Amino acid sequence: MNLLKTTLENGLTVVLRETHSAPVASVWIWYRVGSRNEHLGITGISHWVEHMMFKGTERWPRQKLDQAIAREGGYLNAMTWYDFTAYFETLPSAKAYMALDIESDRMANALFDPDEVAAERTVIISERQGNENDPTFLLDEELSAAAFRVHPYGHDTIGHLCDLQTMTREDLYTHYHTYYAPNNAILAAAGDFNAGEMLRMIERTFGKIAPRDTLPQVTAQEPLQKGERRVTIEGDAGTDYLALAFHTPEATHPDIHALTILSTVLAGGSGSLVGRGSLTNYTSRLYRAVVQSEIAADVSASLIPSVDPNLYRISATVLPEHSPAEVENAIRAEINTIRTTPITAEELAKAKRQARALFAFSSESITNQAFWLGYSEIFADTSWFLRYLEKLETVTIEDVLRVADTYLRPQNITVGHYLSNQGEH
Repeated sequence: MNLLKTTLENGLTVVLRETHSAPVASVWIWYRVGSRNEHLGITGISHWVEHMMFKGTERWPRQKLDQAIAREGGYLNAMTWYDFTAYFETLPSAKAYMALDIESDRMANALFDPDEVAAERTVIISERQGNENDPTFLLDEELSAAAFRVHPYGHDTIGHLCDLQTMTREDLYTHYHTYYAPNNAILAAAGDFNAGEMLRMIERTFGKIAPRDTLPQVTAQEPLQKGERRVTIEGDAGTDYLALAFHTPEATHPDIHALTILSTVLAGGSGSLVGRGSLTNYTSRLYRAVVQSEIAADVSASLIPSVDPNLYRISATVLPEHSPAEVENAIRAEINTIRTTPITAEELAKAKRQARALFAFSSESITNQAFWLGYSEIFADTSWFLRYLEKLETVTIEDVLRVADTYLRPQNITVGHYLSNQGEH
């Protein structure tokens, strides 16, 4: 892989990959700030700041920004998650300088007009209320809050409604001014460009932005969970749902690759670290246990790479005439088996083949390549992504048994049931 990685004098990390398969470039700017950097009173602030970035600057007002990218046949978007806020433009490589100009200006000169802040409050509260119509969102929110007693991973990126109602323009601007700095950012780009020329353009656009003297650090450490926790919520969705969560280590922990093999055996592609959800494994253990047995409509898992220890989650939609407890018992029986009995050599080989397929799928587009270069720098560095398959190939049957016994133990589980009050239980 033709890769250039360096750090500018102001602390901006730059990762560039030349790939000349199409005359396209994808430019991403990643900030090391997300819901992990929030506390009660300002939950959801990182996501709200992301929205405000699209209101523009004096040089790049909102309408000009949207029209300029669209005129070139490109597109732009953004996302906020536990550990990051990221913005990107994918456009013809000859116009890559436009993306650099936009993002360097937004890093330093966002306006936060009070009227725009007020308008966006309404938008974000509406988004939050829309999420509350989704029973899986409600269940996941309660599950996270129960699993995390201390760490800010326990609240959702959208934030609590009470905080969205009371945060001020000054709160938002302070958050922006604190974290949107070159020494708290990664610029990742992939596409049809010369890396040396691209680096010179980055130095021209970002090089004069001053770094922050100090950046707040997250020091919260979640205590060891010492026993099963349970939450039950009721609603009128008409369907019951089940969610399970187990504490698992951070992305740089040596057990993370064995855990992704374990998850792939249990739940198929939905549980893969890279490219999760892209493939369905109809022969996975949990699919056979609860979908083929016709007690659940679906089952999936997620193992998310993150800076700090996070959760391995398993979710299922319960079929009518069955209960979350019934599906939970079936899943926990499979978990008990995989904790005590080694997987087969065939299962190990199949999981690795599936991981390779998911990796290839996730690396297919220029946009995805730039995404993974930047994302891996958030929680580790680019070598994590580049060596991902190599690390998976070293996982053994014994490794899978060990991590299953370590992390899927009963004392480490949080269980969530969503009960529809339209049915009987």
